[in-house]
Amino acid sequence: MEYSTEILYNRTSIYCTPAHRFGTDALLLARFARPAPGQRAADLCSGCGVVALEWHDKGHRGPCLALELQPEASALLARAAADQGICHIRPVCADLRTWTPDPGEAGQYHLAACNPPYFAAGPASPDPARAAARHEGSCTLADVCACAFRLLRDGGKLTLCHRPERLAEVLAVLRQYRLEPKRLAFVRSSPGAAPWLFLVEGQKNRRTGLKLEPDILVSAGAAQYGPAHEG
Repeated sequence: MEYSTEILYNRTSIYCTPAHRFGTDALLLARFARPAPGQRAADLCSGCGVVALEWHDKGHRGPCLALELQPEASALLARAAADQGICHIRPVCADLRTWTPDPGEAGQYHLAACNPPYFAAGPASPDPARAAARHEGSCTLADVCACAFRLLRDGGKLTLCHRPERLAEVLAVLRQYRLEPKRLAFVRSSPGAAPWLFLVEGQKNRRTGLKLEPDILVSAGAAQYGPAHEG
């Protein structure tokens, strides 16, 4: 498989193809949902593995599951991890709707993150890989939350990024799956501009109490692997 290479700040390489690449939203998600160095973490809908590799680049060395439906994307992460001697990231090519963790893993994860498909309706791309990444045909919000609930320990966190027009729905689905929304931040291109993205963290089996965090200021058209400037 031919691929290009993107380099993160601490020299971790990510392998990409035109069909399997990443954007600013995935990096923002990884930085909003950073696990402690030894915690057990999961990157759901991992694609080429940007979230798992960004965590590694920032010092995470705990067990890291990277669950991805598309074989080509999962293979890119597997190759990147093998080429760099990264042993703690475990790429798994499987459908999160039906995949179940081993008995020793279920309910043991401290953190899960997901950059899910954003669109529930509308025309889909003729490219199957792009359509799967952008439309909910094979992965809905409910599917993500159900998978995260199986993985997470009590108090464990699921973090999502999504489009602002679906905020109410995202919060409702998190609560439906007993992942209480606890942190919320909007991403804007400039102060006072309408947000183009939000980041939200839900915690398993916790009481209500949502904290609105400061806006994150970064252009929607920023370089794929450029820095996230926090306001």
